[in-house]
Amino acid sequence: MKGKILLLAAALFIAMVSNAQSKVYMTREISPEALVKIYKALNRPADGHRVAVKISTGESGNPNYLSPKLISALVDTVRGTIVECNTAYAGKRNTSEAHWQTIHEHGFDSIAPVDLMDDEGQMKIPVRDRRHIKYDIVGNHLPRYDYMVNLAHFKGHAMGGFGGVLKNASIGVASSEGKAYIHSAGKTEDVETLWSNIAEQDLFLESMAAAAQAVDDYFGDNIVYINVMNNMSVDCDCDGHPSDVLLKDYGILASTDPVALDKACVDIIFNMHPSEGNDNAPLIERIKSRHGTHTIDHAAAIGLGSLNYEIIDLDK
Repeated sequence: MKGKILLLAAALFIAMVSNAQSKVYMTREISPEALVKIYKALNRPADGHRVAVKISTGESGNPNYLSPKLISALVDTVRGTIVECNTAYAGKRNTSEAHWQTIHEHGFDSIAPVDLMDDEGQMKIPVRDRRHIKYDIVGNHLPRYDYMVNLAHFKGHAMGGFGGVLKNASIGVASSEGKAYIHSAGKTEDVETLWSNIAEQDLFLESMAAAAQAVDDYFGDNIVYINVMNNMSVDCDCDGHPSDVLLKDYGILASTDPVALDKACVDIIFNMHPSEGNDNAPLIERIKSRHGTHTIDHAAAIGLGSLNYEIIDLDK
């Protein structure tokens, strides 16, 4: 009886969290100053902390990643270290040597310290939702930091449908082996056998949500989430030959709730009225065809955040 009561209480708590209305801040301006402004609006200062600024360094040949010029003022404001992990696919970021070359090519090491968190190995952190993955495998440099700015470029993605802060926390913070573990929904940690163990789509998306929650749990109240909606190709920054950008730049959104933030960005794309030079249909098709919104729905269901949000327009 006691166990049933505890399960009921947990279910009610998750329902309350999922139904709560989260604040999502927005500005239509995309500039270094706007990034600093929206970070400060979150009122969760990084002062005195060892700060990781998690970005995607972008595959060599891809021009759409968040540029060092755009992010440098924010990184300076939080006195942060830019952090990344190696990939699990062939390219120019799947080994530390190649990844460091790409980091230098894209200019990130010219604006701040950079840390490949799995450069010297990996570690496991707990997950709450263990239906697919039993832990999250991250770079073993993660304990160097006690605060994270999850700074994501919102765009499409070939496997996830879209990439925002949930993907940046899950796949992005995972080591190469951790990426294989998530993509296979717990079947393998071996990068070499990943492609023969790719999970059913919804199981992969649910594993991403679980891993994102693990990173959120790790930092507790010391994490903020920012999505920059610019250069929105249907392909991710991890694609060296992305499809052309067919959408106009929209703005920057931020929240302490990653579920509400990604939901708000997806809603903007789905509710947008297409116009000349601003075609949202390809990105909508990409998200729908990969069932991408399931990541958001599952993250809400496991208590990571809320599907309900209030947009706070910083331009007014």
